[in-house]
Amino acid sequence: MLNHRHESQALSATESQQHASLLPEGLSPPEWQVLFGAPLLATELQGLESLQRLRRLSRGETVFTRQERARDLVAVISGTVGLGQKREDGSFDLQRNVCGPQWLDLSSAWLGGGHGQDAMALGDVQLVELPISSVRELLLQESQLSERLLAGLARTVRSLAAMSHDLVYKDAERRLAVWLLRRCQPSGNELLVPLSERKRDVAAQLGVTPETFSRSLKAMRVKNIIEVLGYTIRVINLPALQALAQDSQRATRSSPAH
Repeated sequence: MLNHRHESQALSATESQQHASLLPEGLSPPEWQVLFGAPLLATELQGLESLQRLRRLSRGETVFTRQERARDLVAVISGTVGLGQKREDGSFDLQRNVCGPQWLDLSSAWLGGGHGQDAMALGDVQLVELPISSVRELLLQESQLSERLLAGLARTVRSLAAMSHDLVYKDAERRLAVWLLRRCQPSGNELLVPLSERKRDVAAQLGVTPETFSRSLKAMRVKNIIEVLGYTIRVINLPALQALAQDSQRATRSSPAH
């Protein structure tokens, strides 16, 4: 049987009963499929379910720290987790966030060192952790799962590369357009973007000041691309938003090399 708990975190039977009501029953096959990018075999699902460890955190709670040794593959199932650096004064410098369902750290545990960044819950979140020692055992039994994990790592690298490209080549308004497109959620006949983070945290992700972020929002409102409704942004002209994001891509391809 695969060992799916760290010895230092083992719970007694009584403690397990006390915590059972606080945790979800486990991931559904569609949730596993989203994480791995493809439907999984029954034996793969059984193996993952046997070693999954589920956590539920509230806003401001620590998911992991840079100093902590990475022992698990970690994914966000629901909610949003911020990645960045926690300062000695307790403040948190947000660099990017991860919204579920999505891998939060799929690489550090393989390297045997610490996590590359600090991670903090930006609201109520649900996480799943897969102990790396147990994952290695499972991969010996389910070889196709290795390719799925490699594909997940490749998607993460591509996403980070795209973010770096945006910071270098796109101005603030176009970065915001891309950010909004990635976060649009259909709600009836509308497209909404909930603002769960503080303005300064969103600005930090875009590599701009809070004032520049506010000006970019205002510019889009003036162009009748978006409407700000409290802590929600409503996209009222999706083609215009898409064109704003794509303009910078065309400009980048057509600009002469320096």
